[in-house]
Amino acid sequence: MSGPPHTRERILDAAEALFFHDGIAVTGVDRVAASAGVAIVTLYKHFGTKDNLLREVLARRLEAWTRHWDEAVDRAGSPEERLLAVFDAVETFRAATGPTQWCCFLATASERPAPADDRTDPVFELIRQDTRLVTERLTRLASEARCADPDAVASMLLLLYNGVLAGLLRGSPANPVARARDIARLVITPSAPHRRRSPSRSHGG
Repeated sequence: MSGPPHTRERILDAAEALFFHDGIAVTGVDRVAASAGVAIVTLYKHFGTKDNLLREVLARRLEAWTRHWDEAVDRAGSPEERLLAVFDAVETFRAATGPTQWCCFLATASERPAPADDRTDPVFELIRQDTRLVTERLTRLASEARCADPDAVASMLLLLYNGVLAGLLRGSPANPVARARDIARLVITPSAPHRRRSPSRSHGG
């Protein structure tokens, strides 16, 4: 008999595949349990509610995505390449994880309205956490690449990153990751002019 950790992972795998291929709202816990090969009572024993199951799926996904991005940044050979590593991470992450229709966080946000100010939503908080991670890391890497306006560069790269995710869902243009990376190079090159301009005109400190 499979131990609890193995059972838990099977449930998470089944939930991730169904939630982000067929849709969260239309996928009941009975379908998840059947796909995982467990009884519904077992699913509830591990996760309690469908919301808790969704939150755990997203938390696992965020951890895996962060790990791939960390590794891509570590492999990069220059500050500029470290900034562009987000696109390398998209490729390795999608190759390593199970197939889904599109980004799990965007899919969840599209089905789940933002909570009222006075209400706590642990699921939506993970969406915010993912957004903070991408925004803050891009800003930091842009600063390390000595971009003149790290906040602006991070915003433009975030738009390109979101565009990649939408392009992968739409299926067009072909190879959106490579195209976004090429555009990102054009964005960051004028913003990090220190290598080509004289020190008197440099923006850097």
